[in-house]
Amino acid sequence: MSRKELNRAYIALGLVSFFWGTTFIASRIGAQHMPGLFLSAMRQFSSGFLMVSFFLIKGYKLPDWKSLKQITIQGIFLLSLANGLLTWALEFINSGFAAIISATVPLFVTLFSVWLLRNAKLTFWMIAGLIIGFAGVVLIFYDYLNQLQGKSVAFGIVLAFLSVLAWTFGTVYTSRLKPATDILFSVGLQMLIAGIITMIFCFATGKYVNLSAIGSAAWMALIYLVFFGSLLAYSAYVFAISKLPPTFVSIYAYINPIVAVFFGWLLLHESVNSGMLMGSLVTLGGVYMVNREYKKQRA
Repeated sequence: MSRKELNRAYIALGLVSFFWGTTFIASRIGAQHMPGLFLSAMRQFSSGFLMVSFFLIKGYKLPDWKSLKQITIQGIFLLSLANGLLTWALEFINSGFAAIISATVPLFVTLFSVWLLRNAKLTFWMIAGLIIGFAGVVLIFYDYLNQLQGKSVAFGIVLAFLSVLAWTFGTVYTSRLKPATDILFSVGLQMLIAGIITMIFCFATGKYVNLSAIGSAAWMALIYLVFFGSLLAYSAYVFAISKLPPTFVSIYAYINPIVAVFFGWLLLHESVNSGMLMGSLVTLGGVYMVNREYKKQRA
């Protein structure tokens, strides 16, 4: 790989690390003006429609029914459930807290791999990382004890962790599949299908708003999520993962919460104190230890 191509891969990884971190803020803004699930449905449908249209115009054919079934399952868990529940959670908890909870995904992926798939073994450092990671989460929760007395905040935290579990299952499921079509075309189909499914759920449960009632702030948040969070950042992620080692690309998971906490404080005036910062560092340290040990076993 040429130096120029390598530099492009580094730039792509930087875009992923930054923009995926900022999507927590955009989702938080949007979720204050419309139901979070409806925001997620609009984001996925719009992104998927644009991406699928692009590939169909280029002459790509839809995959067979078996592949569409796999793509639908991926879309349900990674987007309808994981992104939908997380965006819903942002109605109740701030963006930095949600990002830190999301950063525990590697911990749950490892646990799923060890106990369900049995394709990894617990080592001393992996156990230590799990303990440290959960200790960090406990520190953060301790900082939120007063807020947890409110049912809405507790509900938001439950939604965020359910989102993590859905993303974990979707990730493990996806890792066992061989792509049946171009990966970006597959992602576009996932987005489109997930958007339609989530939209149907929103209309069935009344979790939607009239588009004419959506204010400019919510529209700006949605446009940002579609173009920067989905189309740009995900395309950059796919490019980075095709050029750089997966262990190196995974650093985005440690940068996203830092970006989210900083911009949540800067733009939304979300509170940040020493307890939250300490808990965040401890959590990310534990996640790094577990992820490193797991990647070593998979190498």
